[in-house]
Amino acid sequence: MSQMHQQAALSNCPSCAEPLESGDRFCGACGYDLSTVAAQSPDTPTLRMGHGAVPRPSAPADGGAEGAGWPQPPQPPPAHQAARPQASPGPGVRFDHPAEPEEYPLQAPDPRQAAEAVAPDAGAAVCVACRAGRVDGDGYCENCGHAQPRERDHMEREAGPLAAVSDRGLRHHRNEDAFAIGCAALPDGSPATVAIVCDGVSSATRPDEASLAASRTASEFLLAALPRGTHPQQAMHEAIVAAARAVDALAEEPAGAREHSPHQNAPACTLVGAVVTGGLLVVGWVGDSRAYWVPVDRAAPAARLTEDDSWAAQMVAAGLMSEAEAYADERAHAITGWLGADAYELEPHTASFEPDRPGVVVVCTDGLWNYAETAGEMAEALPPDAAVRPLHSARVLVGHALDGGGHDNVTVALVPFPVPPQGAGSA
Repeated sequence: MSQMHQQAALSNCPSCAEPLESGDRFCGACGYDLSTVAAQSPDTPTLRMGHGAVPRPSAPADGGAEGAGWPQPPQPPPAHQAARPQASPGPGVRFDHPAEPEEYPLQAPDPRQAAEAVAPDAGAAVCVACRAGRVDGDGYCENCGHAQPRERDHMEREAGPLAAVSDRGLRHHRNEDAFAIGCAALPDGSPATVAIVCDGVSSATRPDEASLAASRTASEFLLAALPRGTHPQQAMHEAIVAAARAVDALAEEPAGAREHSPHQNAPACTLVGAVVTGGLLVVGWVGDSRAYWVPVDRAAPAARLTEDDSWAAQMVAAGLMSEAEAYADERAHAITGWLGADAYELEPHTASFEPDRPGVVVVCTDGLWNYAETAGEMAEALPPDAAVRPLHSARVLVGHALDGGGHDNVTVALVPFPVPPQGAGSA
């Protein structure tokens, strides 16, 4: 393109935007030398911005050729200006900032500082998400704010030949179930095993505390009473009464606490337990948590050992509904018996059995039996080697409930019958 053509193409002064005549070499308004415009590259169109011109690349910035004639970036501002917070760009806006000196303060946390913060206290809990921050007393990471899993979200325990597993499930925000298992020696030296499972009543206040207090109290009572020679069935009855008192005590709030929450129910839970001695199996319960008997020989029938304290069970017992009809009703799981200060009347149920063959007692909350309600369904879900691998089998049962939907907390304890020789347990 010739200079004439370049000049003819100018209709306004590049400096003051005054209209130009063809052939003008100087602007009549500001005196701008129009001949200098011819020195610019003819292949780079310009966009006016104020009184200057900024080259626009002929290709997008991300795909332009190297050295495409971009203007030089401005010099970094003085340190006292760079330290000022800058307004963040809006969505879809990109700013290419000049390189800053190394001594400028970092906007993001320095990983080295995070490591130094954790290093002095090797015993401190470390965040499961960022693996760098400490966990505060409320269960949140001080570095990234991630909520940490609660200790009771998933629990597993073995005690000699028996085992238990509890899981929060897939729908609840916390685990309101609790369990306790243990072994004791009878006065004649023969072994006895104990398993207690409790389910917090969600409509009550602090149900997780209720289930924990009940399971611990009942288990400790049994493990102390059996070595003294108390009959297992009597010990089970007294253990349930002791557990009820422990839950009742949780309702003793400071003066004025009820004024702020007058409509809250007292802490409450259900309880089911099993004691196995040489040739005797004892179960005890209040509420709708259950115990099942599953023989090692699956050709023999399995059986449910408990009867629910529930609306559905009452309808069936009164002959008003069939079991299928009652448990299909939306009121089926409304319980009529529980441990708690607002319970109508405490009626501990106990029963003793003398099985004629080896088997496994499944002690569980409704979070499991909702997905294996009949004794046959529970036997089908229980692995065949449960008597010798109780922990593995308890995990399988919890997994069965989670695969079924995991709508509730899930807790199960497995107690082999008879008590295996000392040292037997999960492989």
